[in-house]
Amino acid sequence: MSVEFGPRREYGLVVLFLCAWLMTPACLLADEAVPIVVFDFELYDTSLEGEVKGLNPDEQNRLGMISDQLRELLGASERYTIVDTAPAANKIAEGGNWQDCPGCDVKIAKHLGARLAVTGLVQKVSNLILNINIYVRCVETGKVVQFAGADIRGNTDQSWTRGVSWLVRNRLLKK
Repeated sequence: MSVEFGPRREYGLVVLFLCAWLMTPACLLADEAVPIVVFDFELYDTSLEGEVKGLNPDEQNRLGMISDQLRELLGASERYTIVDTAPAANKIAEGGNWQDCPGCDVKIAKHLGARLAVTGLVQKVSNLILNINIYVRCVETGKVVQFAGADIRGNTDQSWTRGVSWLVRNRLLKK
């Protein structure tokens, strides 16, 4: 038994492709690398350890390490050009916590000439369980256009960097 496809199937594929293309936010459509601002990761410590001991210097160092790693990995792709945040250092410092200042990241990214703003949050549940979340927002609309999140096990440099590497490879840059 053979199955033949007529012209209707091809039209259906064209319509499906056009719908997907029309639903893609303008900030992601480009023939060249998209300018993107990657802000430093933040830590949201819901563990009892954080409540008792306060800020952990190792975790603060890891936040910087994975922020640099994310910039490097996204910048190495052909999709994005990393925008320097140095000209807005004062505004970034004033903004404080991105989670408490909705839209501040988008305003600063727009000021810097980026089309996308990326923020990241590491939630520490305990020394064994942590969550890494990455949010990509369109500067034009302020809407989240991409989200990547993963649970990691272990509060070590290796687990944090592997988590970010996995998110970039399997979520943010996956075709």
